[in-house]
Amino acid sequence: MCGIFGVINKRIDKELAKKCLDTIVHRGPDAEGLWMEEAVTLGHRRLAILDLSEKGKQPMSYCDGRYMLIFNGEIYNFIEIRNELIKHGYSFSSDSDSEVILASFDKWGEDCVNKFNGMWAFLIYDRKNKKTFISRDRFGVKPLYYTKLSDEENAYAFGSEMKTLMPLIENPHANTELVMDTKRIVYYESTDECVIKEIKRFPAACNGVLDENGLHITRYYNTLDHIMEVPESYDEQVLMMRELFLDACKIRMRSDVTIGTALSGGLDSSATICAMAHLSKESSDRMSNDWQHAYVATFKGTTMDESAYAKQVTDFLSINSTFVDINPIKAIDKLDNFAYLFEDVYLTSPIPMMLLYAALRENGTIVTIDGHGADELFGGYTFDFIHALDDARTKEEKDMILNAYIDSFPHDDSNIGLKASKNKVFFDYKKRCIKDKIRKTFKSSYMNVRMSSNEAYKNLDTLNKILYTSSHETILPTLLRNYDRYSMASGIEIRMPFMDYRIVEFAMSIGFTSKLHGGYSKSIIRDAMAPYMPKDIAYRKTKIGFNTPIVEWMKGPLKEYFTDAIESSDFNNSSFINKEKTKAEILNVINNEDATFADGEKAWSDFYPYLWEKNFLKHIY
Repeated sequence: MCGIFGVINKRIDKELAKKCLDTIVHRGPDAEGLWMEEAVTLGHRRLAILDLSEKGKQPMSYCDGRYMLIFNGEIYNFIEIRNELIKHGYSFSSDSDSEVILASFDKWGEDCVNKFNGMWAFLIYDRKNKKTFISRDRFGVKPLYYTKLSDEENAYAFGSEMKTLMPLIENPHANTELVMDTKRIVYYESTDECVIKEIKRFPAACNGVLDENGLHITRYYNTLDHIMEVPESYDEQVLMMRELFLDACKIRMRSDVTIGTALSGGLDSSATICAMAHLSKESSDRMSNDWQHAYVATFKGTTMDESAYAKQVTDFLSINSTFVDINPIKAIDKLDNFAYLFEDVYLTSPIPMMLLYAALRENGTIVTIDGHGADELFGGYTFDFIHALDDARTKEEKDMILNAYIDSFPHDDSNIGLKASKNKVFFDYKKRCIKDKIRKTFKSSYMNVRMSSNEAYKNLDTLNKILYTSSHETILPTLLRNYDRYSMASGIEIRMPFMDYRIVEFAMSIGFTSKLHGGYSKSIIRDAMAPYMPKDIAYRKTKIGFNTPIVEWMKGPLKEYFTDAIESSDFNNSSFINKEKTKAEILNVINNEDATFADGEKAWSDFYPYLWEKNFLKHIY
């Protein structure tokens, strides 16, 4: 896990290259590498995870110096690929997955990426043929940006973050319309559009070749091409899910440094750390024994606090918890830097996650294996799984969906205005959701998608159409981007077993009855992992989600910060906010006793472009 930077087909001086590389020092605090030859510059900031020796450093060469690699990510099945390559006569001087990428490219060419189970963004420069091969992992877990350098033909620069490219752009322009559009900023991550007009996002699941004919990008993977035959029996599907998940966790425990888990007490992160505990009972190649580190974000005195559930899990496993008090007072002086490091715009505050992952680094944990992705793949959101009713054919199926829906509300739901009372919920559900008018409104969320004409997509049931969109085009790509920024700001690597491509393919291959079985959301995860975790956690129906208690913060510890900010000259001269509207929204949250979470989130999302302008845009200029 690292930060990468490269310039192809343009000479730059070493001082400028160093300036670009220094912008991502947080991504790789362990070492710096810079290789320059003719019109090629490759730079690397190292976060040492596998092979901590000098042999694991990058840029890395292979085949007597023919290939040069810069790589960000992890190839979890590198041991199996390495053993296969050794049988083909390849030898290795390091114990790293980086060298396995190079040997794989030499053996299989561009098709090597189909062998990889992992997350990656890498460039390989072929010094013999003067070609550059670029690749990004199947789901875009690892970021990669690029810009065309206009003063040289076929000259491009690549980097892990936008900020590393900015010193090379003479006159960058903000994508103002995007930054100010709070609806689009939730979903643009799966496109090539960026908040800086001159920069593009290299697409997930794609390879690129840069040669004398220019940059050519092609897609090497589509989940919809890998819909599999699954057992008809739900019990057999549960066994298949268990086997896949345990193996996904097992290969993600390969590390030469301390690993842990960001534990919320919800199903997904709890299943992950319980799987790790189960797997630790048996030895395996390169699997870390130093895994017993659970970090729990606490929001004391708020409805968002789930620390009691997390403690239930760690008590069950007989391991200690590190409780991280998410106190916004600790972050006020850091908020400007958080906005710079995050470099994009989003609806919610980065404070909780920035503080949480900083605590991992402070306590010596470098890798965290987390539960991200399960909600979007298996149906964890109530606003998704209600639409399985479109395919329910029997009263039993309809009751199963309704039970999952009704029992998932611990308190008021601002999306639909439902109350905790089941009778009230059912009444509101009947009134609001069955009517065709409401159904059509929700259907638009999955009918107008890029894959809507794909035959495999058309064959998915309604719930899986929604989940495919959430996991590939809207919610999940954005969350993957966010968690990369939150963690790498402190030099922390997140590994996500639910994002194993085998599990993603499996998730898109099972129907709604396997995801809502017995009236539980994400039922197949619960039933697969229940033998290894506390039953109360495995079958806990209420879902709080990791949200910022923004209203309590704005009324309390951040009140002075916000009131000062809206009176500042920077705020009142900002080009990226509606000043009067945003000021009124903030004061409403501060002064109105009845202000809701939705009010707080709206005020923050309208305020954040000002922070972005002040701390990212002006900084890079």
